[in-house]
Amino acid sequence: MLKKIAFTMYPVTDLDRAQSFYQDILGLKCSKVSANGAWIEYDLPGGGCFALTTLAEGVSPSNNAGGSVAFEVDNLDELVSDLKSKGVEFKLDVFSSPVCRIAIINDSEGNAVTLHELNKK
Repeated sequence: MLKKIAFTMYPVTDLDRAQSFYQDILGLKCSKVSANGAWIEYDLPGGGCFALTTLAEGVSPSNNAGGSVAFEVDNLDELVSDLKSKGVEFKLDVFSSPVCRIAIINDSEGNAVTLHELNKK
């Protein structure tokens, strides 16, 4: 029986560069690094775990591969402005759905990252 999603993992080619992107650009706080340094975890304040790894042999980062992590944010416009000032590449600029506003960026390795802000009620 499935219990929960344990973590979302992205393959990376340069773990130091990816760690810098997620910590310095997106502001995530590292919660665990494997002994061999090939796996980094970020426990998120609202629950869930996001991981980066170089262990996924034969798997390459992609922004067109189907699955994608979506981070919920408080102020999408402010974050988008900040990321653009830092030179982050946008796959899709801000757009609206019936329940939220979304922007999609590419991380330092080429993975797509969705930024999501729920519509105000």
